Amino acid sequence: MEQAIRIHLAAYLPPEGVAASFEIMGLDTQLIEDGTYFVVEADGQVAGCGGWSRRATLFGGDHSAGRDSGLVDPATEPARIRAMYTHPDFARRGVGKLILDTCEAAAAAEGFGRCEMAATLSGEPLYRATGYKTIEAFEADTSTGFKVPLIRMGKALA
Repeated sequence: MEQAIRIHLAAYLPPEGVAASFEIMGLDTQLIEDGTYFVVEADGQVAGCGGWSRRATLFGGDHSAGRDSGLVDPATEPARIRAMYTHPDFARRGVGKLILDTCEAAAAAEGFGRCEMAATLSGEPLYRATGYKTIEAFEADTSTGFKVPLIRMGKALA
């Protein structure tokens, strides 16, 4: 996760923006406890990870402010795609798409008809290429004063 954030976001944000991003990104152990987090291994190392959630929190790690662990209603609310990271050595090799496809299939199996996420600028191209549409651009505040740009994106599940 650290390498993915540090390397991938550097193409989109200044160094202070990359550093500030660690306040709003990272591991969410609720996803692991819920059994909705996946890891892809290749060549003996972690190539990527990511998950989906039936909880209200849209983004953020265990340490992030504003979390809401309440369950959402699959009949009326979207599942959340969460904590997607690809190791830089495995970027653009299908790892993120594999995880995303797995998350979408699992959410659909639980009755969700839609997924949403808070995409980073570095993640947006993957999500757009897989059918996600922009709902709104917004910024996440950090203690440094840097506002991390994010894009709320959504997609109907087949």
